[in-house]
Amino acid sequence: MSKNHLVALNGSVHPLEEIPVLDFEIFQQAILDSAKDNNKLVCLTSDQGQRAFAVMADQTSKSFKVFQSIFPETFPSLTTRFLQANLFEREIAEQWGLQPIGHPWLKPLRFHKQWTSDQYSLPWTLGDPGAQDFYNIFGDEIHEVAVGPVHAGIIEPGHFRFQCNGEQVFHLEIVLGYQHRGIERALVGGPHQLSLKMMETVSGDATIGHSWAYLNLLEALAGFQISDRSSVIRALALELERLANHVGDLGALAQDAGFQPTSAYCGRLRGDFLNLTAEICGSRLGRDLLSLGRANFDIHPEYSQKMLKQLSEVEVDLLESIELLWNTSSVASRLEGVGIVSKENALELGMVGPAARASGVDIDARRDFPLAPYDIIPLPVALEDSGDIYARAKIRATEIKTSIRFVRSALNAIQNMESSTVAPETEYLPKLAPNSLAISAVEGWRGMIFHLAITDTNGHFERYKIVDPSFFNWQGLALAMQGENISDFPLCNKSFNLSYCGFDL
Repeated sequence: MSKNHLVALNGSVHPLEEIPVLDFEIFQQAILDSAKDNNKLVCLTSDQGQRAFAVMADQTSKSFKVFQSIFPETFPSLTTRFLQANLFEREIAEQWGLQPIGHPWLKPLRFHKQWTSDQYSLPWTLGDPGAQDFYNIFGDEIHEVAVGPVHAGIIEPGHFRFQCNGEQVFHLEIVLGYQHRGIERALVGGPHQLSLKMMETVSGDATIGHSWAYLNLLEALAGFQISDRSSVIRALALELERLANHVGDLGALAQDAGFQPTSAYCGRLRGDFLNLTAEICGSRLGRDLLSLGRANFDIHPEYSQKMLKQLSEVEVDLLESIELLWNTSSVASRLEGVGIVSKENALELGMVGPAARASGVDIDARRDFPLAPYDIIPLPVALEDSGDIYARAKIRATEIKTSIRFVRSALNAIQNMESSTVAPETEYLPKLAPNSLAISAVEGWRGMIFHLAITDTNGHFERYKIVDPSFFNWQGLALAMQGENISDFPLCNKSFNLSYCGFDL
């Protein structure tokens, strides 16, 4: 423990009394000092609007720095000095009615009532995301384009407000909050029988990522150890989830660029990866695959061989279809130099995942804060530096190859491990460490998924905080559209492919 913070490893649990309680001014300065050391703010939150907790990710030491203070009702905003605090401060103001003085644009995130009262905490919040002020640019040739929240096809709701001069976008404001489900609030007092089910639906296409983050945290609080075989099955499922989504994204990018061969191939091959997961547990999304202290389903030798055969067959078609994408000049002209996010801006926003790595930000929780088996089966981190749509597509293509290699290694390794992952007949809820804090990070396919839990004197959740990678990356999409043609928005949006429900907690 440092003099002003606690050093915590991924999946660790610590008594709250071990975390120094700082004066609030010192607390904020400690965050700024940590940021100067290139640490990333992964969480800034409060429990019941009283205690303040900040968690900074330190890649160098592969650990997290946890700071604690007491929130005053009003406090000087960090946002103008440290942009990564922006959305966290807006969330704190909305949830608890605390006011960050000097915040440049203190708008609600999810348009719900204050958690500690039946009132809306911000003056213009009417419970309706559309009934609010928007950023406006004025001029004779300026016009406004409003897209959503209802979109064509099967898609979640989100509103995009463009300020344009002709086709050129000067500013994009993204408004979410149309479907907040109260997941974090429902977890208070838990864990409950349905807590894991809720984690599987935080963001449905990241079922394994959020489930693993939750179980890693819960196992720390309960003092559980899981077998090597269970860890490998979890990682295998996570990489299959990554593969299905990356392949689907490349197909969607090809479709929006008007290139049907790769679009058609990837659309089919995405289903093949989903089916590999379904053959393990019966669910294409991996529902019910993971459970406390174990994996619910084993992978027997005959099935490992079957999966390896299917994987090799899919890999041939997949790599050929992706190569078609890169070798088609008309596709490259639509992707290169469009939707650029610089490395400086990506760092300033705190972006994560493929979107950050496409801008040259070297960050990946599988390497930086590894859970087993990533600590013994390391994965290379894919990096690009142009920060455009093309780079975000290339990152996905590189990670597809890496994940296929990992899945192949994991399937071979499982055959030599003791089989001990069959679920017991009865479910139960464990007794958790009281008055403690636990943290968990998993590199989901969109980026780092971060969970934090604080328990009360009875060992129940007093606060449960979820930070989906989309929480940071939606800001990156808005920035990427500045100066671009509005007709490039579908491609730019697909290159990020962010989660609405992962944001609207």
